[in-house]
Amino acid sequence: MVTKKTKTRKIREKLYYSITEVGEITGLKSHILRYWETEFPFLRPKRNRAGNRAYRRKDIDMIFLIKKLLYEDGYTIEGAKHKIRQMRKREKIAKQTKSKKIVSEECRKVLEEILNALKEIRELLG
Repeated sequence: MVTKKTKTRKIREKLYYSITEVGEITGLKSHILRYWETEFPFLRPKRNRAGNRAYRRKDIDMIFLIKKLLYEDGYTIEGAKHKIRQMRKREKIAKQTKSKKIVSEECRKVLEEILNALKEIRELLG
């Protein structure tokens, strides 16, 4: 089984984690995790058929980020929400910029090919 080591704990890599497992991994009690779900709209674990929370790795990463902002950096809940929104917005902009660069790079290559073809035609005619 593959494990990923965090600062203090090893996390068994699997698809879904129960709230108890997430509590053990993050060092938080389940009532804190449930409360954070009501406060942070981007922390919404899926639920299985029985209605139990099924956290994914990205949910756990978000919980670690929230925990760091609240407990280590001293943010309020509102401040942490605002900070995470800013981070997500910057990440989204970075992804869009990267995709635009890829498209513009492809366009540049096509234009260079056209230019070279035109130069060859001019040499043949001229």
